[in-house]
Amino acid sequence: MRLTSFLKSGHWPSLLLSFLYFDVSFMIWLLLGVLGVHVAGELGLDAGRKGLLVALPILGGSIVRIPMGILVDRIGAKRSGILGQLVVLIPLAWGWLGAGSIGQVTALALLLGVAGGSFAVALPLAGRWYPPEHQGLAMGIAGAGNSGTVLTALFAPRLAEVVGWRGVFGWALVPAALTLVLFVLFASEAPGRAAPRPLRAYLGVWKKRDLTRLCALYAFTFGGFVGLASFLVILFHDQFGMSKVTAGSWAAVCVLAGSVLRPVGGLLADRFGGQRVLAAVIFLASLTLGVIALRPPAGPTIALLFATMGCLGLGNGSVFQLVPQRFHDDLGAVTGTVGAVGGLGGFFVPSVLGILREVTGSHAAGFFFVSLAGAYALTLLAYQSERWRRAPEAIEASGG
Repeated sequence: MRLTSFLKSGHWPSLLLSFLYFDVSFMIWLLLGVLGVHVAGELGLDAGRKGLLVALPILGGSIVRIPMGILVDRIGAKRSGILGQLVVLIPLAWGWLGAGSIGQVTALALLLGVAGGSFAVALPLAGRWYPPEHQGLAMGIAGAGNSGTVLTALFAPRLAEVVGWRGVFGWALVPAALTLVLFVLFASEAPGRAAPRPLRAYLGVWKKRDLTRLCALYAFTFGGFVGLASFLVILFHDQFGMSKVTAGSWAAVCVLAGSVLRPVGGLLADRFGGQRVLAAVIFLASLTLGVIALRPPAGPTIALLFATMGCLGLGNGSVFQLVPQRFHDDLGAVTGTVGAVGGLGGFFVPSVLGILREVTGSHAAGFFFVSLAGAYALTLLAYQSERWRRAPEAIEASGG
């Protein structure tokens, strides 16, 4: 019955285009992470610099999400998405035609972060079309565009073996341009969008405590997901001696779990409540990360990472079931802010894993650190659970 009601509401072309736009953008955003072994081999990078290089697009995406979210509230999600996609074509062309030094690749990596800003466009474009009882599922479907990581991990290493890593950037221009055309033709703004307000009004939302809690939770769920997704090929290649193609294939399998389960997380959150689902999946993700820190063999490690990514995907959908119910009028700015902090979490994960691998000679300390971050997120959620059960109107009225 709920699914029938969902299908009758909203605007399916915009929902579909939100998913496609995010999917292709996510594929581009983490392209350098999947190709990190190829690039690092050519440039002679050590473990620490490899981790930093694949984390830079995530940092760029974190920086751009806040202004992109405000832009969505100012000029609309569709126009913001068109502008962002035009910019994304620049680093793809640059990577294809040049970028031969570490300095150029670093600049290219930061520019790829603009693709990560698509998050602040896709979710408001989809979410504003749907009533509160269906926003968890709608935002989850749009957010399932992180499945672009699966496509990148599965096909980019294989394609790089044939055309080189620069050639992969050239081929990525094709879906990026096609998506831009479809987005222009078929995406539509939802009616009833709040009128643009002064910039100061958008920045005022940062004073609300509820936003801080959502940011912290998303820093672990999304940060963990995207950070691990960008690092798994390096992990499998360096720790278990897998070939680049094999490492990419197993990375795709693990990432698939989180991508597929993101809308399921939104659906479960609609049914049982976002904080309940979050508590369960954060606990399980922290537990599996702690076990991975014990350095089990390749097979169990892959199984544990599959479970971890699945839990993080469920958590991502659950967080964004809460967002539109508490910040409907500032959805673009809030989505950009929460997404930015989540991206920062994703920047630190591969950076920490790479640096601690360089210092200790093992990835164990890095995984233990990420597991502790999950324990902190779970503690924060437990501390706030009573307050989060209050009506959204009460939270807003209290300045929460």
